[in-house]
Amino acid sequence: MSRIGKKAVAIPSGVTASIDGGLLSVKGPKGTLALALADDIAYEVKEGEISVQPANATKQARAFWGMQRTLVQNLVTGVTDGFTKVLEITGVGYRANAQGKTLKLQLGYSHDVDFDVPEGIEIKTPDNTTIEISGIDKQKVGQVAAEIRRWRKPEPYKGKGIKYRGEYIFRKEGKKK
Repeated sequence: MSRIGKKAVAIPSGVTASIDGGLLSVKGPKGTLALALADDIAYEVKEGEISVQPANATKQARAFWGMQRTLVQNLVTGVTDGFTKVLEITGVGYRANAQGKTLKLQLGYSHDVDFDVPEGIEIKTPDNTTIEISGIDKQKVGQVAAEIRRWRKPEPYKGKGIKYRGEYIFRKEGKKK
């Protein structure tokens, strides 16, 4: 039995949830998100909570149970609080600057990297070496952060590159003389 799946997802005040034609829609102060319902899982919207249960006793239904409950929780959290990822840039001359719907990155290449910000995502640069990515869709926020990080992953010798805040880069010693 899934320990995560057993718990019902609480719906805070100001948030509404409904099930229509294979979609679970959650509407809140930050916007609206929808989730395609899995066939092996039974969803039920009661007063103040959404419960997720396996629809049958198959192994696949039990495997999906906890994940589907987490996806529903992410919808509710996204429309109430939103999600944020913070990237930190380390390296001499490495900089980032948000200009409207474009993020300009200077990462040691012969040219600047222009990253177009997708719809539903907001990017801020409080200083030259910090990028804050926020939005209501957790998957999209994480994907944008991964795409920006991919331009210059942190390397293990000097630690230069783009890393997540709180990420530890295992440093190698280098050559000995």
